[in-house]
Amino acid sequence: MNKVHEISTARLSIEEACRIVESGTHIALGEEVRGLISRCREYLDRKIESCSEPVYGITTGFGSLCNISISADDLSQLQSNLVMSHACGVGERVEPEVVKMMLLLKIQSLSYGNSGVQLSTVERLVDFFNNDVLPVVYQQGSLGASGDLAPLANMCLPLLGLGEVLYGGSIRPASEVLAEKGWEPVQLMSKEGLALLNGTQFMSAHGVWAVCRAKRLMKAANRIAAMSLDAFDGRIEPFGPQVNEVRHHPGQIEVAADMRALLEGSELIKRRKEHVQDPYSFRCIPQVHGGVLDTVNYAAAVLEDEINSPTDNPTIFPDDDIIVSAGNFHGEPIALPMDFLAVAMTELSNISERRIYKLIGGTRGLPSFLVAKPGLNSGFMITQYAAASVVNQSKGLCWPTSCDSIPSSQGQEDHVSMGANSATKLLRVVNNTARVLGIELFTAAQALDFRRPARSSATVEGMHADFRKKVPFIDVDTVMTPYIAESVKFVESCCC
Repeated sequence: MNKVHEISTARLSIEEACRIVESGTHIALGEEVRGLISRCREYLDRKIESCSEPVYGITTGFGSLCNISISADDLSQLQSNLVMSHACGVGERVEPEVVKMMLLLKIQSLSYGNSGVQLSTVERLVDFFNNDVLPVVYQQGSLGASGDLAPLANMCLPLLGLGEVLYGGSIRPASEVLAEKGWEPVQLMSKEGLALLNGTQFMSAHGVWAVCRAKRLMKAANRIAAMSLDAFDGRIEPFGPQVNEVRHHPGQIEVAADMRALLEGSELIKRRKEHVQDPYSFRCIPQVHGGVLDTVNYAAAVLEDEINSPTDNPTIFPDDDIIVSAGNFHGEPIALPMDFLAVAMTELSNISERRIYKLIGGTRGLPSFLVAKPGLNSGFMITQYAAASVVNQSKGLCWPTSCDSIPSSQGQEDHVSMGANSATKLLRVVNNTARVLGIELFTAAQALDFRRPARSSATVEGMHADFRKKVPFIDVDTVMTPYIAESVKFVESCCC
């Protein structure tokens, strides 16, 4: 029996959104939001009947066609045409879990009673979510203003019995799956196409998914760095409370404290050191990991505000008897922090790669390339190459797309956020960071074995023992790709 999460006006946290999607939890509309949705729709119907003035997107065309009035008989067709004409997504398909997140966030956004949709339309989106009927959506096509028009149009085509869905492990025409389920295509009413297509749910879904993974990777990164530090015979002094607290940055203080706790009881960290200082990639873990952590937390806070908001246009306020055509669909508030987070996660992988390089460098009593049997064997030489290649790609993705704007709709939409591209590249960077951290763990575990019989802390040794159940000590040269893949899987699961 699936657990059920009730959609309400209560704040939805990023962690809860990810938990709902990952755990297979079902959702249901609470009575409060059902009332808000229905009340807003009824208000809009009355308003259209009584109002002689044109209302953007409801009784007019869209974009630069906003001055063309539409007859009452054509209002439904106007909304259907909008969905069909805007379904222009291109490129690779969006991953199923991100599409499911898009559905959840769209349902949440429509549930505040400011969008004018039919209750039955939102209920059908809930049906899609609960039955894993996942529309086929493409990664490219949104400018991140006027909402994520193209990807949300592709997401909403199946409501009309159009487009394709991933269902039961295969991609099928939506019309077939609707018929199989006994679901009639939705007949859109005035405003509904805009409510479905306007909004930032494509950007937000990628951002939420990236932030959830980034938070887990931060925990893993500290654990892996602790293993690397001990394997490198590093010093503990840079992680002391005084030197970190005097600088006041919350992330730095938290990371330093975490590293001290992770290494508590280690024989290796306590033994006498021949060297006075460690390289920056070890000595500055609190400053770099801490800066990344602060950035993750900032991006998470902004995105959480976003997913708890109606972001379509126009926005309807039944209590105030106003319909406002504004710009809450504009992705700038989340585009900027997503670009920032991509830079931060790249830095997390960047410093990780530097530690890999030091561990295989043949210093501090470790063999060159961590080769157990030198001569015929190359050991971990090329794992560092692989990490460097991945980091280089992430660095290339760090150019902020939010600093660009290409006008559209004959100049009516003359400044856009490009936040959709910020979102998709952020997720690529997060995936890359997991790969680099996996390679660091693979390398650090190998290096730690060369320190025997000396032991690290109970925490580090516990992680090492668990890791060795998946990935062995590399005695002689072997194909490394499967072990790197296992290492990445371990990193992604060890802190969940």
